[in-house]
Amino acid sequence: MNFAIVNLGCKVNRVESDAFASGLLARGCQETDEAAANIVVVNTCTVTGEAEKKTRKAVRHALRANESSHVVVTGCAAAIDADAFTAMAPSRVHVAGKLQVDEVLDQLVGPLESGYHALAVGNGFRTRVGVKVQDGCNNACTYCIVHVARGRATSRNAGDVREECKALAEAGVREIVLTGINLGSYRFDDGQGEVLMLDGLMQALLDDTADVHEPGQPPCRFRISSIEPADVSDKLLDVMARSNGRICRHLHLPLQSGSTKVLAEMNRPYTAQQFEALVNKLYAKLPELSLSTDIICGFPGETDADFQETLDVAQRCRFSKIHVFPYSQREGTPAAARTDQVPHEMRAERARTLRALAKQLRQQDRENRAGTSELALIEENGVAMTESYHELPAPEGAKTGALMPVTL
Repeated sequence: MNFAIVNLGCKVNRVESDAFASGLLARGCQETDEAAANIVVVNTCTVTGEAEKKTRKAVRHALRANESSHVVVTGCAAAIDADAFTAMAPSRVHVAGKLQVDEVLDQLVGPLESGYHALAVGNGFRTRVGVKVQDGCNNACTYCIVHVARGRATSRNAGDVREECKALAEAGVREIVLTGINLGSYRFDDGQGEVLMLDGLMQALLDDTADVHEPGQPPCRFRISSIEPADVSDKLLDVMARSNGRICRHLHLPLQSGSTKVLAEMNRPYTAQQFEALVNKLYAKLPELSLSTDIICGFPGETDADFQETLDVAQRCRFSKIHVFPYSQREGTPAAARTDQVPHEMRAERARTLRALAKQLRQQDRENRAGTSELALIEENGVAMTESYHELPAPEGAKTGALMPVTL
């Protein structure tokens, strides 16, 4: 059978979609376009109203592309309103939670061999391989509906994570990215009195893979995809510092706003001052650290003074990369119901201003690293991704998938 994967939304969705694809390939299916596919898996997003529209459009497109295909709809939008998708074609649309997708594929294609572990490695998959270790979120930011769609925070069995990561290392993967909706909340209780937090999991993964590498190649490294400020523990920093770069000295630490007033209205559990204090602590512990972030422009009630505070905090934190998001109303969230919405034109203007600052800060970070050497992963598109998350042209003749030193 042929299949196609349509992925929408966040990096966690991308990791999940890769897992669906690897599972279908392991069942003997072939990946193709939607028109030739017997099965189309649509991994949906509902983070904004616009994302919801794109999701519905994607499902309708899959149904039209091949009138005999089965369309498996999963993800956040499906969790929020499953009936809306089933109603599009009741006999062809299969709505499934993330944990039920394999059950649906077993019914449509057949089960995997017992004990077989499908890995998202090889042609068609990214060189940096994501491993999802956590799902759900116990926070309730007022602009966000993901905690409703994903549910309460859950953590994957540590033994399964360790087994998968070691298998990936043995398959030649040189960078493994740990992902989750609220990754820093990872907490696995083995039922025998031992509770493993993210720092303990990271140390176990380092130990498991230390000797799994080809001669002349360094062991695989790990990257923490995104972590909330409150979850950056001293123990985690100690593990990172001891790893000597095997845990990339790069963190994605969402700020969202540099105004303490706006942060409180977002229901973010820290002040701007607390965030800055954490950043200063991080740089003191890990001087080579590269720090990226997310910032929302034009949250309801945000004044010019609030936005200026955000610009000032971003400069003092010396972010190496900023993902800029003009605020987008999501029906069903407290922020969307507010009457003090910032005009769209002002949101867009603030986003342009912040993007200009982000470009300047990224260039400054790159210049500060000029002449230094870092290990870089050679990716399939001719890019060398450094530990600090800068992209360089891959050295001539470099083998895709290798970790090698480059000079910035």
